[in-house]
Amino acid sequence: MADRFHAWRAGKCAAATGFVGQPEPRSIGSYNKGRQIVAGNLMFAGELIEAPDTSLWDIEMPSADFSSEAHGFLWLDDLAAAGDAKARDLAGRWLSEWIAKYPAPSLPAWSPEVTGRRVIRWVNNALFILRGSGADISYDYYTSLSKQTEFLARRWRVLPSGLSRFEALVGIIYAGLTIEGMQHHVDPAMKALASDCDAHIDAQGAIASRNPEELLDVLTHLTWVQKACAAVGREPATAINNAVERIGPTLRALRHADGGLTRFHGGGRGVDGKLDQALADAASRVARTGDTAMGFARLNGGRTSLIVDASPPPVTTNARRAHASTLAMELTSGRRPLIVNCGAGVSFGDRWARAGRATPSHSVLHLEGLSSAQLNDEGHLVGGPLTVQLDIQRTAENQKLGAAHDAWAGSHGLTHVRELELSADGRVLNGSDMLTTMNDADKNRFDLALDATSLQGIAYSVRFHLHAEVDASQDMAGRAVSLVLRSGEIWVFRASEGVQLSLEPSVYLEKGRIAPRATMQIVLSGKAVAYASQVKWSLSKAQDTPLAVRDLFNSDDARDWND
Repeated sequence: MADRFHAWRAGKCAAATGFVGQPEPRSIGSYNKGRQIVAGNLMFAGELIEAPDTSLWDIEMPSADFSSEAHGFLWLDDLAAAGDAKARDLAGRWLSEWIAKYPAPSLPAWSPEVTGRRVIRWVNNALFILRGSGADISYDYYTSLSKQTEFLARRWRVLPSGLSRFEALVGIIYAGLTIEGMQHHVDPAMKALASDCDAHIDAQGAIASRNPEELLDVLTHLTWVQKACAAVGREPATAINNAVERIGPTLRALRHADGGLTRFHGGGRGVDGKLDQALADAASRVARTGDTAMGFARLNGGRTSLIVDASPPPVTTNARRAHASTLAMELTSGRRPLIVNCGAGVSFGDRWARAGRATPSHSVLHLEGLSSAQLNDEGHLVGGPLTVQLDIQRTAENQKLGAAHDAWAGSHGLTHVRELELSADGRVLNGSDMLTTMNDADKNRFDLALDATSLQGIAYSVRFHLHAEVDASQDMAGRAVSLVLRSGEIWVFRASEGVQLSLEPSVYLEKGRIAPRATMQIVLSGKAVAYASQVKWSLSKAQDTPLAVRDLFNSDDARDWND
């Protein structure tokens, strides 16, 4: 009801008649996805609908996320990336139909969160939309955009802190700097955005959700504000510039060797080119300090990057998308991801989303049937580790990481200790995972847990999920796994004696696809029957794999819908 009232009030504002300057397109869309949309294949939020010659607004939308993406006009970036006459005609037609169908507020089309995204896309793609259009379309466009800006200026406060509020405030600033008659909204929105930057981006350039892709979205929006201000000769608020300076080094630390982001806490690798563009726009010269960035530790050698979740998971409202991934790792060699986490799974429905958040969906040790943190009825992560210890040593020969968490100390008396050692050339990773008791109280709890198994042992597994493009085969009488990358690199995984090694099915929950991708996982299984149980393993390039591989194959990550 409040949204309806404020949209009615916003409708009383004077309509703009044009732009103050010429808005520049800044969003990055997908050419392939744009071509698919023109062909009538609509894939939003992981749902595919084939509807050629059908208006988007006449389709029965299958999910709230699908509807949010449609009304947020995220697809406009993809049509602009396609860029031909058919794409422009479709964009103009769907925009005109939306204006005609939703002149008054209705959910979800006029929710503040969705409206913020839509305003940004309408301004970013103004030249694409309006080029060659008639006076009627231009008038309707400016009238609706003015109304939406006024509505956002009244309703952004109802949004919770986080990306959605950043988007809404950026939408107001963006429109206020570029649309005639909207300039009076800039100062209040700039002040609010500066306040949110100070409150929700910490001194190390991190956000509470610890979602790397969300942090990239925040940086992208802040750099857009900087550029919009520069275009009209205005200086952004100091807090915004400072936030950009802080975020840049953090994102660099969370970027794998292939240029994609590490996949933790609901985030994916990011749209191709988006991270590079945001970092180039940020032009941050601040050096990162400390062993972690947003709670993640990074080791790198040669062409190999290794990123570990080395902090407790987010809690309370920041845990809506958080994962039970403490001490989980990802490893990338050159342009090829090798060890990954399964991914967020949000776009494939609630069941996949919940599965993707559990510890077994990550490349880390877990006790059978018990994640390192649990989901409550509200979908928040609770009961995770209270403390995570970390030590990193770097020498000319190697980089070593030692970390531990106490998630199972209360229930089983066990602390998980993970040690990783990456050689300077990035060709050898030695690792160990240990379950151990730390004191007498832990030993007593372990004895009780062991008794509950009739002294058969507490079952555990160490999982290493492989990227979907890795070809894996078990050899050496089952004691090793050969891993072949599309670049031609060959890696060999080995485990210590006394540990059961198996190669099992897994899934890769990749954003932008219509279904999970089948892949494999290496599983080391054992039972804890003593106060300390240790599994040693290694991952190394085959000796005949050269130091540098000429890798020209163009991966189809997140671009081919047919897999």
